[in-house]
Amino acid sequence: MKHTTKFALVVLLGVLALFLEFSFHLHLAAQIIITVVGIFISITMLIEMIKTLRSGKYGVDLLAITAIVATLAVGEYWASIVVLIMLTGGDSLEDYAAHKAGKELQNLLDNSPQKAHVLSDGHLTTKSVEAVQVNDQVVVKPGEVVPVDGIVLSGSSIFDESSLTGEPNPVTKSISDDLMSGSINGDGAITMKVTKIAADSQYQTIVKLVKASEAQPAHFVRLADRYAIPFTLISYLIAGIAWYISKDPVRFAEVLVVASPCPLILAAPIALVSGMSSANRNGIIIKNGTTIEKFATAKTIAFDKTGTLTKGILALDQIKSFPPYSTDQLLAIAASAEQQSSHILARSIVNAVDKNVLLPVSEIQEVTGMGITAQVDQHHVKIGRKKFVTTETFETPKQTAIYISIDDRFAGYITFSDQIRPEASITITQLNKLGIKNTLMISGDQKATANMVGNQIGIAKVYSECLPKDKIAVLKDQENHLRPVVMIGDGVNDAPSLTVADVGIAMGARGSTAASESADIVILKDDLGRVARTLSISQYTMKIAKQSVLIGIFICIGLMLIAATGIIPALIGALFQEVVDTVTILWALLAHRDNADLKQLIVQQKNV
Repeated sequence: MKHTTKFALVVLLGVLALFLEFSFHLHLAAQIIITVVGIFISITMLIEMIKTLRSGKYGVDLLAITAIVATLAVGEYWASIVVLIMLTGGDSLEDYAAHKAGKELQNLLDNSPQKAHVLSDGHLTTKSVEAVQVNDQVVVKPGEVVPVDGIVLSGSSIFDESSLTGEPNPVTKSISDDLMSGSINGDGAITMKVTKIAADSQYQTIVKLVKASEAQPAHFVRLADRYAIPFTLISYLIAGIAWYISKDPVRFAEVLVVASPCPLILAAPIALVSGMSSANRNGIIIKNGTTIEKFATAKTIAFDKTGTLTKGILALDQIKSFPPYSTDQLLAIAASAEQQSSHILARSIVNAVDKNVLLPVSEIQEVTGMGITAQVDQHHVKIGRKKFVTTETFETPKQTAIYISIDDRFAGYITFSDQIRPEASITITQLNKLGIKNTLMISGDQKATANMVGNQIGIAKVYSECLPKDKIAVLKDQENHLRPVVMIGDGVNDAPSLTVADVGIAMGARGSTAASESADIVILKDDLGRVARTLSISQYTMKIAKQSVLIGIFICIGLMLIAATGIIPALIGALFQEVVDTVTILWALLAHRDNADLKQLIVQQKNV
């Protein structure tokens, strides 16, 4: 039986018992109804508790069962029904909390664009978004949602991207600017060129993430379970002593009624959901509550370099060719071979040449982590790492470079320069202040380039020339006192690392779908500073969750000591629990607000 159904049944039968007791004075009938309900709920809770014990965990449900049975045994059935309502109501609220993850992005699902205005031969045709193809021209009218990802061909307008990035300020878009599906057009019509089909666009990526979050509800850790054994022992001890001294079994029931663990059960789920909502407001999707708990206690954060710590838009720096090839010929051949690749270096090479100089290409093969081979205009071309391309010895450039051989003869190399993200250095500083001293950079780049970037932004340890399997090894080899380990990346080759890490974070604004789906946290805006914000939110959320649990425990212990004197009747004690519930819930809801540290982080980042 679902918790909500159980709660509705208890309330309904409680009202019936109340009606029979005070309208028709049928005391026995009311007592029988409440007793049957109490026994039924106790049996179902006992079954759940046994399942919990078999899984190697210990819960606080034993106290609740004992409180129900004790109040029924001594005839305090009205106190029993109040406890039952609180317990089933708490379970219902926990279910609601588990399914609330990502609610602030639910409007993305509700407002998913279904149609697109496709411009063809001067005529405007309305099609379903699934029918729109790459390179189609689409008109976005004022007030409409951008249906797919693309670039502006004509026109200019202001777009609201807040539901995608968490950034409240509208953004002006004009010719050649990128447009993300899901952003809302302002007051100007624009024509855009489609760069991704609907299934691969940013909007649908977020929709998939939200749906995945709903399909796998947050596995909330009942934080109170950590204190369950000592709290249970203290409760039984106080109740037992009160019974022994008073010689009255009612005193035992009166103590256990106020020891009901409802506030403890409610505290963590409400705080975690509040923290996830706070993250959503900041353009961050946290897929479940367990991730918040892990990230809050993280000891190590590892970064991919290209596209994460750097902008990932590498510009050609130098072209070094060897006879018989000129620099223009070498570039044209390299661009021709790379034109079908999605790698960052490949895009930079292709963008650096006129499309008219591209040569016919075939038989393209990729060697993971090394490079590619291809037939370009009847020439066998190899492009990639030096050891993959040639065995010749010469002074290698310090910058990022790719090497080219043509017909098994070394033909030259192309170097690139990348820009470090302006927010990278302040992000590392902020993470250090938040307690992360072990920061790593795991890069496929050569040692000189990786060390230069790492030193410039303050990374503690730099790992260079790493293949995907090497990145995984670095993460796995971290010692226990340096865990949990967090990995941050944005590319397809980062997906395995994000899965292996205790917490994987994907830079989802420009990153691949594979990385976003592998990650536990997705940052929707292309802003590394959101990593520090996420850590601050996680730490604050867990702080509030723990405070809520401890507040509940101390109030309950105080009430138990008072109840042990006989001052608090069982029914009044049960009603006091409602006050404890309210205090605990209100305290847990504090996690929804932006804390002072988070506000300070945001101010510092905006000043960069």
